[in-house]
Amino acid sequence: MKLKNAISLILGSCFLLLSTGSSAQINAVHLQCERLSDPEGIGVQQPRLSWILQSPARGTMQTAYRVLVASSPEKLAAGRADLWDSGKVLSGQSVNIRYEGKTLKSRTDAWWKVKIWTGDQESEWSEVARFSVGLLYYKDWSGRWIGFDRAFPWDREDKFSRLSARYFRKEFQVAKAVQSAKVYIIGLGLYELYLNGQKIGDQVLAPTPTDYSKNVKYNVFDVTEYLSSGENALGTILGNGRYYTMRQAEKPYKIKTFGYPKMLLQLEIVYTDGSRETIETDNSWKGTADGPIRTNNEYDGEEYDARKKMPGWNLAGFNDSGWLDAEYVQEPTGEFEAQLNPNMKVMHGLKPVSINEIRPGVYILDMGQNMVGWLRMKVRGSAGDQVTLRFAEILDGQGELALANLRDAKVTDVYTLKGTGEELWEPSFVYHGFQFVEITGYPGKPSLHDFEGRVVYDGMETIGTFETSNALINQICKNAWWGISGNYKGMPVDCPQRNERQPWLGDRSTGAYGESFLFDNALLYAKWMDDIKNAQRADGSIPDVAPAFWRYYSDNMTWAGTYLMVADMLYRQFGDAEPIVKHYPYMKHWLEYMQSRYMTDRFILTKDSYGDWCVPPATIEEGRGKNANVKYPSQLISTAYHYYYLQLMQKFAALTGNENDIPVFAELAGQVKEAFNREFYDAEKASYGTHVLTDNLLACAFGLVPEPDKDRLFKTITDLIEVKNNGHLSTGLIGTQWLMRVLTDNGRADLAFRLATNKTYPSWGYMVENGATTIWELWNGNTAAPNMNSYNHVMMLGDLIIWFYENLAGIKSSDESPGFKKIIMKPEPVEGLSFVDASYQSVYGEIKSRWQRKGKTFSWDITVPANTKALVYLPATAEKTSKKVVPAFQNQKA
Repeated sequence: MKLKNAISLILGSCFLLLSTGSSAQINAVHLQCERLSDPEGIGVQQPRLSWILQSPARGTMQTAYRVLVASSPEKLAAGRADLWDSGKVLSGQSVNIRYEGKTLKSRTDAWWKVKIWTGDQESEWSEVARFSVGLLYYKDWSGRWIGFDRAFPWDREDKFSRLSARYFRKEFQVAKAVQSAKVYIIGLGLYELYLNGQKIGDQVLAPTPTDYSKNVKYNVFDVTEYLSSGENALGTILGNGRYYTMRQAEKPYKIKTFGYPKMLLQLEIVYTDGSRETIETDNSWKGTADGPIRTNNEYDGEEYDARKKMPGWNLAGFNDSGWLDAEYVQEPTGEFEAQLNPNMKVMHGLKPVSINEIRPGVYILDMGQNMVGWLRMKVRGSAGDQVTLRFAEILDGQGELALANLRDAKVTDVYTLKGTGEELWEPSFVYHGFQFVEITGYPGKPSLHDFEGRVVYDGMETIGTFETSNALINQICKNAWWGISGNYKGMPVDCPQRNERQPWLGDRSTGAYGESFLFDNALLYAKWMDDIKNAQRADGSIPDVAPAFWRYYSDNMTWAGTYLMVADMLYRQFGDAEPIVKHYPYMKHWLEYMQSRYMTDRFILTKDSYGDWCVPPATIEEGRGKNANVKYPSQLISTAYHYYYLQLMQKFAALTGNENDIPVFAELAGQVKEAFNREFYDAEKASYGTHVLTDNLLACAFGLVPEPDKDRLFKTITDLIEVKNNGHLSTGLIGTQWLMRVLTDNGRADLAFRLATNKTYPSWGYMVENGATTIWELWNGNTAAPNMNSYNHVMMLGDLIIWFYENLAGIKSSDESPGFKKIIMKPEPVEGLSFVDASYQSVYGEIKSRWQRKGKTFSWDITVPANTKALVYLPATAEKTSKKVVPAFQNQKA
């Protein structure tokens, strides 16, 4: 589905050529339930079904569909849709079709298929997809929570919270032929699951983290193929994760902890004779904390003693007479919920690029890339030999690990050899953010072949590609990919390396939007919205961090308002209005809380906590050695964002049927706008606030400036960049979120391009020029004090990735038909780029845009999915922009 010929602009003339297309067969492919392929154990009784229409013909639009859902593949094949037959529905909708059949109960298995019509064509039935329903009610869980609610003599319950892993096992008989078997498990904080010695699933660091006092997630696995006739054995290992959390003893007033690791599990077996059996957690299980994983802590690392291995511990017949009886323990207070966002996985392997001995027995391994995950190691030696691995992002001037920016995180893995030939090891319950590894105690001389980086992030697809003729832009985009992926940890965290790793709201307000062009992050951010809601207090206050592992409720507009901005992103990018419907009352409650507590009678919103966080020092030297953790609260910022959120709430009210709220929001927005200009605008200078770039950007981005003054304000913005800043940005976290779009939307894509390609401070290119392979927390990350100086953050990306896709490539979702049902294709062919080549896998299919300029000829290849329309703007020399509506065209010349 590629456009083979292109739009050509020759000497200012535009020629548009369209092929007639093909009448080949249409198909429904990529069937999904709740945006998952064949999900196991969903917690939804009216799930949403989606598919992609596949057609080689131009102008293919779905006109009708029919969905069949049955309780067995045999019934479905015979056309007996005993759960739901939608009938022929006249609709072009192919995304988020709500199931409306029989009530789905716990443990329901369902198989489904779809047929589509496109006017004169009728498809064959699609391939069969399936889903199953999990345990919907508390009473569906028949087992008891087990664990050991105490430390053991070898544990260290100091501020570093160094607990050993807990191992549990249970043997059972299978005496009849098995039809199906599923395991339902809640293993807190983290678990690994085994059946008859085989690890179940490819997930790591599971389940996804939550505030366990509010909700806990369970996972479901079909384990039919792992059962054997006769003796069988279940085994689990429990790690600490965020349940028995890090640093709990140091600041209990700030840091939440939830208890010792614990587990609830049941294996449900259905036999071919129709009978059922459940193996559940109770005190007949056996457990030990005296296994090889001696400590595991997300900040500090994992210690593994291979001499303590227990061969066969997860197989039937193992002698567990020395193990303890499992103990009943207090369950977490959170509601049990099916996990719908993907678990983390080892997504890639990365080979190191060099290893150097910096002094006798001490080696530095360079991965060539700041990555997140861990190291897998091969080693031979004697029993008791101990290899220590310490991780860091950078080296100091002497070639040693630079650890100061990690604060008190020990980031150290220790492996003690068993001494039986070649040993292969990787940790289970930690992750590190690193490029360099210090290796000590390695027997013999280590080589590059002895190590592999294991790259770990949420199991989501990369759905965007982006390349240009500019090598620097390409590297920045690559750095963004590495930074974003590494900070997906079942929640979007700020950094992966120091003693923080928290899901700060402010870092992702616009970031989530840009990230969605690279990653299929819809399920992660839908889950995160639930985390935010669960962290909201009864009075309406929303924290700066959610889940609220740190008790930070500073009440500021910019961080907490991410709640609204993520909801808007999910609707715009994925066409999903459900988060807005679900969270509307809570978003409204928060806004009313902020208004009642912090809005003056002059309609100024007075509460802001951070200001334009991490504004760059004026020069690189001015920031040398200085702490960046300085707050400059701004009533201008909080009032501007209040106005912006009131616009969003009007949109949300219309989507959710709360029309009576719209005039209330609109009236208040008008009062806030008037107050904003009265309080902060200097009409003589055409400038806002303290005449800094961010203050003026917000007024322009949010439409706060009086219309007659818009051009003057924009000149103020460009003068600040071009004259005062000598062609550089001067924005922190807040201003950078709007910078590139404000410039481009007002006709200065050339200036945005200059900022994107600057190599001098402050810029993204400056980071690259100074060795960055991810995105720094600070513009002056190479000179700032180390105590708040991460080399893998994403907050300073601002709206750069959005600009790459929407403006450079020209791939943007329409406001009137979100989720790329209608696509705005309007590239900005800026001077300095000879080509841009981008693709994006939308919920309707792949969108491609590749333009190339040679001399006075401009060629453009585009691909638009079936069942969508594109509004295509053709770059031209005419005064008025040329545009054409092109419905669902593929394999055509355009």
